[in-house]
Amino acid sequence: MMGRVIILLVLFLFLNGCSNNIYTPNNNLAKKAVAIQVQQTQAKLTQQLDLDIKGFEIKHLAIRQLQSKSVQNLPAYHVQGVYDLVLKLPKRQLTTEKKPFDIYMQLQKEGKTWRLLQPEKGDGETVWRSYLVN
Repeated sequence: MMGRVIILLVLFLFLNGCSNNIYTPNNNLAKKAVAIQVQQTQAKLTQQLDLDIKGFEIKHLAIRQLQSKSVQNLPAYHVQGVYDLVLKLPKRQLTTEKKPFDIYMQLQKEGKTWRLLQPEKGDGETVWRSYLVN
């Protein structure tokens, strides 16, 4: 009897540990996708405002909402949350806390790579640009 209880307990723990879905974006993937967007924005601002930004760091990213959808007949996710952004300037650092993010991510057909999707309005139709998230 005791052996059955132990086996059931081990089985429960094993199944519970396997419940994390690898097919949904996690904090690490979202952080990489947000970094792509920040890098794009930073490059534009650096050029337009003649700023000397040495780099940035994303900290304390938290996903608040994860909604599944379909983009170009593939499963995708609308991911929203907040993060802290640290901009590294020549003589100091600027920190913005609880900065919101709103991104779309898609797992590719082979199930191994994720892409950041950015919607662009076309001629009445949404066109999606995609960037590989490593």
